Amino acid sequence: MRWRLLSAAAVVILAGCTPTVQLAAPSEPININLNVKIQHEIYIKVDKQLDELFSESSGLF
Repeated sequence: MRWRLLSAAAVVILAGCTPTVQLAAPSEPININLNVKIQHEIYIKVDKQLDELFSESSGLF
């Protein structure tokens, strides 16, 4: 009888120690500020012969 009482007490004590997890939405929206500056420069050097090859009067395109 004593073992049953001790085991019941142990179950009650262990049941009281179970962790709880709660999720809640934030009260304010999340703001992400990104200050990004993108610069690029493209240099194309074409040989005069290639320029003539790709010209509109060549009929290639």
